[in-house]
Amino acid sequence: MTPGIIVVGSLHHDLMVEAPHRPRKGETVTGQAWYPKFGGKGGNQAIAAVKAGAQVRFVGAVGADDFADLMLSSLQVAGILTDHVATIPNCGTGMSVAIIDAEGDYGAVIVSGANLHIDTAQFGAQALWQGMQVLILQNEVPEAVNLAAAQAARDHGVQVCINAAPWRALPPSLIACIDIAVVNALEAEDMGARPVTDLASARSAALALSKGIPTVIVTAGAAGVAWADQVSGSGALQSLPVSVVSTHGAGDMFIGTLCYELAKGRALPMAIAQANEAAAKHISTSHKLS
Repeated sequence: MTPGIIVVGSLHHDLMVEAPHRPRKGETVTGQAWYPKFGGKGGNQAIAAVKAGAQVRFVGAVGADDFADLMLSSLQVAGILTDHVATIPNCGTGMSVAIIDAEGDYGAVIVSGANLHIDTAQFGAQALWQGMQVLILQNEVPEAVNLAAAQAARDHGVQVCINAAPWRALPPSLIACIDIAVVNALEAEDMGARPVTDLASARSAALALSKGIPTVIVTAGAAGVAWADQVSGSGALQSLPVSVVSTHGAGDMFIGTLCYELAKGRALPMAIAQANEAAAKHISTSHKLS
């Protein structure tokens, strides 16, 4: 049986800009190229889960505009079920502008648009959860949406994984529903852990945060990834050496692959290793639309 993953999250029409460096305040930088890209943390994580081998059902929203076409067609071509992607009238599809520098790092600005209007009433439908093993959430949609989805997942015996990015404080009612939290170094610190500067401190942060959430994974960029689980203990894994093209979307590839591996019953350390490998491959590959 193919593992089933439901993603509740954002869809963004990304405008990617390549430049020698990201502009400082008041600076105009001459770039080399720009191109459109399907994106949003929710959309990227859904695509990653499909590439790993999962059956994916997506819950989200787009606007009544031309940007919606790329969002819906990209999901559908990937084989993702879009019956629960609503079109919101008089509202723009979510979008972002991301600037990728010469080292492959990036900064971005997002405009949420239709992502702020996902209908929570649909989470009560029994059919939505049939065949699903894992729910993936992120913080690019309203807190009320994440909470309603997580509570419904808990009611239906579906494991809940949240990528707590971009950072905002998680309410106790949502934390009570979370099985797995994936955060980067800065987000771990925002959650109350000590600063993460290497793998050892990433592991310490994961251990500290796992006192409140059953499983916590801390991604530490070029250093690697660390984790802590209330039952099976903690560990760390170094990053794989690759030539960086762009780090954009690497975290989303990690999460989509991780949740697929967990949905099919893989032990946490092995699931993390597979996700780490998928993210490394993603970083070293160009993702321009042809």
